[in-house]
Amino acid sequence: MNKFCPITYEPIEDNTMYSLKGLKLLSPKLKVLNPFPFSLEEQMYEISQRSHKISVQGVQPKLSAVLNPTEMCFSIVDRKAKYILKPQNNPYPQLPENEALTMKLAQLLGIDVPLSGLIYAKDQKMVYFVKRFDRVGVKKKIPVEDFAQLSGKNRDTKYNSSMEKVLNIVETFCTFPLLEKKKLVFRTIFNYIIGNEDMHLKNFSLITRENKIELSPAYDQVNSTIVLKEPQEEIALPLNEKKNNIKRSDIIQYFAKEKAGLNDKIILEMLNTVKDNFSIMQTYIDRSFLSGELKKKYLELMKKRMTVLFG
Repeated sequence: MNKFCPITYEPIEDNTMYSLKGLKLLSPKLKVLNPFPFSLEEQMYEISQRSHKISVQGVQPKLSAVLNPTEMCFSIVDRKAKYILKPQNNPYPQLPENEALTMKLAQLLGIDVPLSGLIYAKDQKMVYFVKRFDRVGVKKKIPVEDFAQLSGKNRDTKYNSSMEKVLNIVETFCTFPLLEKKKLVFRTIFNYIIGNEDMHLKNFSLITRENKIELSPAYDQVNSTIVLKEPQEEIALPLNEKKNNIKRSDIIQYFAKEKAGLNDKIILEMLNTVKDNFSIMQTYIDRSFLSGELKKKYLELMKKRMTVLFG
């Protein structure tokens, strides 16, 4: 049975936990990564004690962390975190493995994503890590505003919007709106294909870098459809007044062409990117750390959605 690195999905030897390439992505100095020194039970205790301190909230339990190259492991911190860690979440099976795979698929298709992957905790349970993109160095914080803030919504009203309103925010605030609308449409296509039906306003953000306002790197990318027992929707924010039974015409003719103003050439390039990489996407699913049952559900859903888009 082949063994793969949980950061890069490269094949690795049976006696290793990570590939050298994966470790170097974390730090050029790193040659070994020790297990995260907290069991799942201990992680949940730490989360309960620190929930009022973490600045990135959400449904999934999270910890703030830094990588300590000297001790060759991640450490929990209350301030100046460089990483967010997400442990297993009992009501929802294998969310860390799911998010790691989905972010890997997004990166494969050229979507801007932060460094992310999986690490092993001391009880051998997997923990998802993602590098914060709103931090540079020790002190500098990069301006980031999520679409709930930009539209006057909050955590309780983050679903009270639409994809058309999301598009309007891009048009209103971004320095180069057409470029960012293209990114938004492509991410919409991606999220539809991989079954992310939880892209609410808090999961979209704008970032200001080098005096340019643009879509932030993608985050919280999860195939939520296969996690839910009876998913009722295909998209969190209505598109063409629909949250399910989404058709190709809703995404391509209506959203991409009519609303975003993208031409046929740009749209064809986006669709070809998905089609040309689909076999590699399947390989990534096979190499992922999901159970066999969830791998099968993930792939079956993707194939079904591809059929809707491509016939």
